[in-house]
Amino acid sequence: MNLDELLATRSAVIVPSGITARFSGFARYALYDRGSYEYVDVPADPRIAELVARHTGVQRRCVASRVIRMVPGDFILARHDPSPTGLEVVVDISPAPAAAEIHYRQHGQVFFRVPCEPGTAALVPRNPSVTSNHTYLSKLHTAEVVRWICLFA
Repeated sequence: MNLDELLATRSAVIVPSGITARFSGFARYALYDRGSYEYVDVPADPRIAELVARHTGVQRRCVASRVIRMVPGDFILARHDPSPTGLEVVVDISPAPAAAEIHYRQHGQVFFRVPCEPGTAALVPRNPSVTSNHTYLSKLHTAEVVRWICLFA
């Protein structure tokens, strides 16, 4: 394990964000060996960049910004994760808390769990050894999970 890999497991945090937003134009991703969810690519938002600067002390540039929406029966497997390099920021803009988590893994072991808690943001350093999956959203509930995921260089 190198220093970058060690720091990724020790520096992931969840912070209050206060960010809310609504999006439309979602498309369905349904390659069931990888995941089932809706997504829309959106422009970077300066509120998220300000959040990153406030909590890291560093000005970073957003290089990718996507909103995913999950409804009962949806999931995203780790094999679908592109394992980007940079700081991944997940802003929870869900309408209400739900029993759905993101699991961040390093070398197959979960090191960080992000619950569905609207008004929060997770900041997770990513490198090729860190993958993530979004847990299955049970069909026994009527929850909707909406996450704005941004990658900062």
